[in-house]
Amino acid sequence: MRPIFAAGVRIISRRPGGRAQVRCNLGLFFCAAAILISVAVAKNIVYFDLETQISKMQMSVGVTYSTARGGYTIYGEPQIHDLISELQRADLVVGFNNLRFDYEVLHGYTPLDLTQIPTLDMLVELQATLNHRLSLDSIATATFEVEKTAEGLQAIRWFKEGKLLEIAEYCCYDVKITKLVHEYGVQHRQLHYHNRFGKKMTVPVKW
Repeated sequence: MRPIFAAGVRIISRRPGGRAQVRCNLGLFFCAAAILISVAVAKNIVYFDLETQISKMQMSVGVTYSTARGGYTIYGEPQIHDLISELQRADLVVGFNNLRFDYEVLHGYTPLDLTQIPTLDMLVELQATLNHRLSLDSIATATFEVEKTAEGLQAIRWFKEGKLLEIAEYCCYDVKITKLVHEYGVQHRQLHYHNRFGKKMTVPVKW
């Protein structure tokens, strides 16, 4: 942390979650800058995805990755209110089609309007730029040369067969891909995808 702080600013203690108390002797400007940096470092981004049950708008498994926690959490339907609470505590929730799909599933379990949570739906952002929808798989294969391990219909069949572990693994992988896509966009200000003819294309992003 030391190299990013201006001279005259030093950390005097660190709080849980990465927040730091700072001391400044070069005036309000430098102190404010140091505080902004410490808050940015501590920002909790929650990457999120869920799978549904058999032909129902009900959750089978939900998965999050929290940057503050530095790990994944898997939720079954009995823990769905814990999942909703984690999303509410996030500084930013990042997903792919979560505004139109995942949140709608969760709205069946809570009276809260989850769209009020600070949210980046990458599908919505990309559709606004391209005027057509992209799949997460198209972006992952073009940007990272990896493919999804399964598809949503397979996850529904797994639920019918009682294979919740397979669903959780698949959902974790989707959350990992979502995180990689978001971080690549932050770093490079663009993403790659394959169009319907299989040609690799590039789209700018602003997140």
